[in-house]
Amino acid sequence: MKESFRILIAGVLGALAAYFNMLLVPLAVLAAVMLMDYVTGMLRAGRTGRLSSRTGVAGILKKAGYLVLVAVGMTVDYLLSHALTSVGIHLTVNYCFGIMLTVWLIINELISIIENLGALHIPLPQFLTQTIQALKDRLENRAEKGRHFKND
Repeated sequence: MKESFRILIAGVLGALAAYFNMLLVPLAVLAAVMLMDYVTGMLRAGRTGRLSSRTGVAGILKKAGYLVLVAVGMTVDYLLSHALTSVGIHLTVNYCFGIMLTVWLIINELISIIENLGALHIPLPQFLTQTIQALKDRLENRAEKGRHFKND
């Protein structure tokens, strides 16, 4: 029984690796930073007295939403590739939106991890906090510009 389960898991992971080839490493990094953010977020919530099952579930749902967002990016990549191929344009760039979204989410998670560690009073090097703050400001400014553009 255990051996067949291992074979099944290996087969599924092998199929996923073949399917996602270029996205495998960014997705693995995203999964790792999502886990680190979840753990540091729960530690932060515990330290501030806001730890609850609702907090945990909300964090898990947020992380699931991130994975859905990456899937949307991958779907856009597939549709664009298919549409361009159908009109005779062949591009070798695959997973463009999927990778961009994954990297954006990784940066977002890293910012959150740094904020959580700071709230836990873990000493952080100044260059790291300044760099993370600059990244955060840029992300927020771009998001704000996007909101204004949508409302016009």
